[in-house]
Amino acid sequence: MRDFPSCFGENGVQVADSSSSSAAKASQNLVTCVYQCKLQGRSRLITVTWTKNLMGQGLGVSIDDLCKVDIKPWLFSKRKGSKNLDVDSGKVDICWDLSNARFGSGPEPVEGFYLAVAFDREMVLLLGDLKKEAYKKTGIKTPLDSDAVFIARREHIFGKKFYGAKAQFCDKGLIHDVVIECNTVDLKDPHLVIRIDSKTVMQVKRLKWKFRGNHTILVDGLPVQVFWDVHNWLFGNATGNSVFMFQTCVSSEKSRTGQSAFDPSVLTWSCSQKLRDHQVQGLGFSLILYAWKQE
Repeated sequence: MRDFPSCFGENGVQVADSSSSSAAKASQNLVTCVYQCKLQGRSRLITVTWTKNLMGQGLGVSIDDLCKVDIKPWLFSKRKGSKNLDVDSGKVDICWDLSNARFGSGPEPVEGFYLAVAFDREMVLLLGDLKKEAYKKTGIKTPLDSDAVFIARREHIFGKKFYGAKAQFCDKGLIHDVVIECNTVDLKDPHLVIRIDSKTVMQVKRLKWKFRGNHTILVDGLPVQVFWDVHNWLFGNATGNSVFMFQTCVSSEKSRTGQSAFDPSVLTWSCSQKLRDHQVQGLGFSLILYAWKQE
């Protein structure tokens, strides 16, 4: 299998110098989420990036090539605010309030917050549980749920043998525990095991010969294609990262015929139209995990 590019701007799985400890530390508290929304009837991609470091919480929001807003951690002391931007096709309002937000182990807020993106007085993306406060802040009088669809997520996970994350593979579906087990230390024949909610759904033996590949599993009755690249762990820097991608495919016919609905060689972050085209072709949600070894 060819190297599959991530859909978040890297040129491929093997990222130059990505195995350095400085790169690991920089990425340790960074989560990127992508939502497909409609602005004036046109499909757009909104990217939300959550960060956390010693300076505090950070937040970034971008809408395709229309606009981009970065709230740096050192400017985030009040944890609330708004940005109003004029773009060629209209006006974008971005409002957030994390002053009472509660966080888990990562940089994303869990509850007690809102992040709202409005376009020409219409709510296009609303995250968080403080919806009333968001509508009041934006001045939008008609509370309507946005039709935004969560289509992709990238995060960095860390471990020695076990690497865990949570994922919701379909809209309003269950939140699952994803655990990747891979012990490449002092083993003549390392193997890879992936579990969903403690149930083994995939196992790869002879990993030195199958350090890149893909396999289809079933989650919530939907086929999910799993792509992996553990070359760095086996043949590169011992503290380097490996990459795993979980791609849902709502086209059961393609799954039954053994044909992949996903061509990883063409899906790049810069090609947003191709990403939207892949959604039309029957692809749902993408989860990309960068797994870093900790000594």
